Amino acid sequence: MTSHVFRKTAATILDEAGLSARQVADQLGYARPSMAQDTYMGRKLVDRRAADALEDALGGPKGDQAEDDEVE
Repeated sequence: MTSHVFRKTAATILDEAGLSARQVADQLGYARPSMAQDTYMGRKLVDRRAADALEDALGGPKGDQAEDDEVE
């Protein structure tokens, strides 16, 4: 375990708790929120509608159908 692991864990907890990038950066001691975002904060899940639109255009399974197909 390194101190970096603990910083990443703290940033993840704060991010998942809904704190802003500014608040996370302040807690980690960064002057710029972009540093916390680029280094520690995860990307959010994309909107399911975007995935559905791409799957429609490419002929793939849509939404819950993809999960149902995997079970069969």
